[in-house]
Amino acid sequence: MSSSEEYINGHVHLEESDMYESDGKLFLTEAFNVILEEILHKGTDLKEKVCEWKDPDQLRALLDLDLREHGESHEQLLQRVQDVARYSVKTCHPRFFNQLFAGVDYHALTGRLLTETLNTSQYTYEVAPVFVLMEEEVLRKLRSLVGWSEGDGIFCPGGSVSNMYAMNIARYWAFPQVKTQGLWATPRMAIFTSQQSHYSMKKAAAFLGIGTDNVFIVQADESGSMIPEDLEAKIVQAKSKDAVPFFVNATAGTTVQGAFDPLNHIADISERNGMWMHIDAAWGGSVLFSKNHKHLLAGIERANSVTWNPHKMLLAGLQCSVILLRDTTNLLMHCHSANATYLFQQDKFYDTSLDTGDKSIQCGRKVDCLKLWLMWKAIGTHGLSERVDKAFALARYLVGEMEKRENFKLVCKGHFVNVCFWFIPPSLKGKENSPDYQERLSKVAPVIKERMIKRGTMMVGYQPMDGHVNFFRMVVVSPQLTTKDMDFFLDEIEELGKDL
Repeated sequence: MSSSEEYINGHVHLEESDMYESDGKLFLTEAFNVILEEILHKGTDLKEKVCEWKDPDQLRALLDLDLREHGESHEQLLQRVQDVARYSVKTCHPRFFNQLFAGVDYHALTGRLLTETLNTSQYTYEVAPVFVLMEEEVLRKLRSLVGWSEGDGIFCPGGSVSNMYAMNIARYWAFPQVKTQGLWATPRMAIFTSQQSHYSMKKAAAFLGIGTDNVFIVQADESGSMIPEDLEAKIVQAKSKDAVPFFVNATAGTTVQGAFDPLNHIADISERNGMWMHIDAAWGGSVLFSKNHKHLLAGIERANSVTWNPHKMLLAGLQCSVILLRDTTNLLMHCHSANATYLFQQDKFYDTSLDTGDKSIQCGRKVDCLKLWLMWKAIGTHGLSERVDKAFALARYLVGEMEKRENFKLVCKGHFVNVCFWFIPPSLKGKENSPDYQERLSKVAPVIKERMIKRGTMMVGYQPMDGHVNFFRMVVVSPQLTTKDMDFFLDEIEELGKDL
């Protein structure tokens, strides 16, 4: 029996490959039309819902998630695409205010589609020549906005990983022996970060074996900014416990309140104590594009490293995050390299310094630069600046309108595009001194959130924080927004909560 007969008898039909490819291309074409209609047309239409909410058991039944022995028909698969689109949250909808990302940029989306289609890994010039050069240029441009004429950096899978890179590089900078000898070769280390900083700082400390007990939490003021005097006190406290201060994390744009830490003051303290200063500007870094507001990041150029997520305020699309370094000694490579000879041969026919993959802790690394590059090419630095300024202007408008309505109370007046507030329903007006007032107020936001999601009109987040009971965090990002959307937001909150 021939080998070809064995394949046929074993039900592997080699001659049918072309047919499958043809079917696949037809499916892709028709599925793409569904994506255009259901997500990009309906999903951005104010008359359509942000989400069509279903409880988990209902959704499981509707989606038919089981994976079976045999494949499904073309029609069934198109229905799967339709169902995924229909029941997913439309983050591109103008009234999706739930996260620090929202809206859609069509040039960036084109970059994302191109990235997925080319399906390469960004570790060597030989398999990703276009993207190695592109990443280099985008990183150079981002560093120049920070204020650095030279330096290093890499795209990472999200801000949490970028922050972890910063901590790992700082530890290698302070104790280079840790790479080969491990934590046995280091003293107890101390990390300093604000009580309003992102939780990734504690996750990084745990992941890297430094320990969350060695993360010293620095107090923040009412607006959410780090108090420098308390940073100095915490450094003294750490030293008294025989811990070595090596890393301070300042935040430019805190997650909830959108606060900016006093970077110059923190830089002074960091330099006096010989510490690595990192700035988590995942949220607020894009303010550097705005001539009107970049003063909020005064002193950023003094940092050793910066995290920045263009997938947030710039709408580059998930995910697009960088770690930028002022360092010019190749710390990033020295810290992370493993010199895998099957990838990073040193006798290649081109400049092997272009094989940047060993700077990463990953092997396979997705291309994240193209979407940002193509969007930047399309609208220019000026267009990105306008996008940032518009978000600030709409946030100011929202606060102004909110202050005219007696049922809204600001948690504090912020400087960024986060607007934090309580909705005070009529039943609680004038009862601020009642013993159960805070408890009753804490229940308002969760009920309104449930109602808005089930109606599908919009989506906005809430949280308790630092002794404050549940309050809403409205985030103004999408360039699709207008003052009418801000008015609708306030009207809808009032409508949803008037009977509470």
